[in-house]
Amino acid sequence: MKTYTITVNGNVYDVTVEEGTGSGAPAAKAAPKAAAPAPAAGGAGAVKVTASVPGKVFKVEASVGQAVKAGDPIVILEAMKMEIPVVAPQDGTVASIDVAAGQAVESGDTLATMN
Repeated sequence: MKTYTITVNGNVYDVTVEEGTGSGAPAAKAAPKAAAPAPAAGGAGAVKVTASVPGKVFKVEASVGQAVKAGDPIVILEAMKMEIPVVAPQDGTVASIDVAAGQAVESGDTLATMN
């Protein structure tokens, strides 16, 4: 497997390509990266975890107080019939979950905060 970081229209994706799938073409899986850490404006945590695309919250994977490592999924978004994981940008603790399953979100909306 090879991992590449690709930027498309300002959105950053980690793409893992598996070689030798037997179909003649490599299979690729893309996972958007969470936005860069930014100070929260009155939020519960110092690091905001934001939506990289507009869509609907499919599932909340983490809970408040849960310790997470960089890359662990916090929220799963559904956009264009795809499930898109929004992952922790760094190691830390989930300070707040600001969305619920079924809620519509826009690109840049805060989904959770971390410490």
